[in-house]
Amino acid sequence: MRGSLPVSTLTGSGTRSRHWFVRFSAAIAHWAGTSSAFVVAALVVMIWAVSGPLFHYSDTWQLVINTGTTIVTFLMVFLIQNTQNRDTKALQVKLSELILALEAANNRMASIENASPEELDAAEADIKERAKEDAS
Repeated sequence: MRGSLPVSTLTGSGTRSRHWFVRFSAAIAHWAGTSSAFVVAALVVMIWAVSGPLFHYSDTWQLVINTGTTIVTFLMVFLIQNTQNRDTKALQVKLSELILALEAANNRMASIENASPEELDAAEADIKERAKEDAS
């Protein structure tokens, strides 16, 4: 049975999340991936570099850019991880749906992301073996 696929440009789903951090991280991640964000970052660095002679290339002048970039990087790590986790979970759900929809598929694969490393290695070996058999 096929349903409609509502898609939002902000969160990738038809429903808006009620959790403020999900909405915030989706919006910031979307903006951070634009050329505008790159231009803003490049302008900040250029303004900092041009202001060097004004501040006699002092330790404070260097500390400003080091501190600013460290804080932004620190915060972006969590933002990117949040976005990556959501994207990975969505991809897993989509793949699981496809596996479950195919009669010939091994339904155990639909939840393999929860398997141990050893179970993943065994499943990978099994898939490779089946692919060799199908190619023959």
